Amino acid sequence: MTVIQTFLPIAQTLYSQLTTERIQAFQLAQEFSKKFVDLGFKIVPQLLWAIGILLITRFTIGIIGRVTRRALSRTEATLRKFLVQAAEIVILVVGVVAALNQLGIQTTSVVAVVGAAGLAIGLAWQNTLSHFAAGVMLISLRPFEVGDTIEGGEVKGVVDSIGIFSTTVVTDDRVKIIVPNNKLFDGILKNNTAMGTRRVDLKIDIGDRPIRPTMAELLQIVESHPLVLDNPAPTCLVAEITPDSTILSLRPWCASLAYEQVRSQIQQLVKESMEAQKELEL
Repeated sequence: MTVIQTFLPIAQTLYSQLTTERIQAFQLAQEFSKKFVDLGFKIVPQLLWAIGILLITRFTIGIIGRVTRRALSRTEATLRKFLVQAAEIVILVVGVVAALNQLGIQTTSVVAVVGAAGLAIGLAWQNTLSHFAAGVMLISLRPFEVGDTIEGGEVKGVVDSIGIFSTTVVTDDRVKIIVPNNKLFDGILKNNTAMGTRRVDLKIDIGDRPIRPTMAELLQIVESHPLVLDNPAPTCLVAEITPDSTILSLRPWCASLAYEQVRSQIQQLVKESMEAQKELEL
C-alpha cells in the first residue's frame, strides 16, 4: 500500500504531461491544417490564373502566327518564317512573365537575367547578327534574285539561294560557294543579269587594214549571229590609232544569260574571218 501511494503521484504527473503534450500536438496539427487550408485558398486561385494566362498565351500565339503569315504573304519565304517565329517568341515571353508574376514570383530579376544573357549572346554573336541584318536587307531590298549572275564578296557566279545568314553562289565551273551576307551587302555588288541585256565590248586590232571596209565586215559578222540583238543595234567604233595599227571597239548586244557564249563565239568568228582574209591576200 505504501508503494502504491509512493508511485501514484508520479503516475499522475506523467499522465498530466502526456495529456498536455497531446493537447499541444493537437493544437499544432490544427494550426498547421488551418495555415495549409489558408495557403491553398491563396495559391490555388493564383495557380489557376497562371494556367489560364498560359492557355491564353498559347491561343494568342496561334492567332498572331496566322495574322503575321497573312500580312507577310508577299514577303520572301525565309524572311516571313523568321518574322513569324520572332512574333510568336515575343508573345510567349510576355505570357510566361505574366504567369510568373501572377504566381507572385518577382519577374524583375528574371528580366534582368534574360537581358544580361541576351547582351552576352549578342556580343558573342556580333558577326552572326551582322550577317543576319545584312540578310534581312538583301531580302527586303532585293539587289539580286535567285538565278542572277553576280560579282561580289570576292566571288562570281549564279545565285542559287538567299538565306538569312548567307547566300549560296554557284560558279561557272559548278563550285558551290557559301558567302556571308555581310560580305555582299557591305561591299561593291555587280548584278550582271538585272537589266536583262548586256553589251559585249571587244577590242579588235586590225593592224594596217582599211578602217571602213573592216568595220563593215565586223558588223556583218555580229549581225549574222543568232544571239546578237537587233535592238540595240551593234556598233563598231575606232578606239585607238597607233603608228603600227588601228584598234576598233566592236559592241554587240545580247541577252544577259548569253553574254559569255556571245563573247566567245564573236571573238572566234572575227579571228577566223581575219585569218581567212589574210590568206586570200597572200
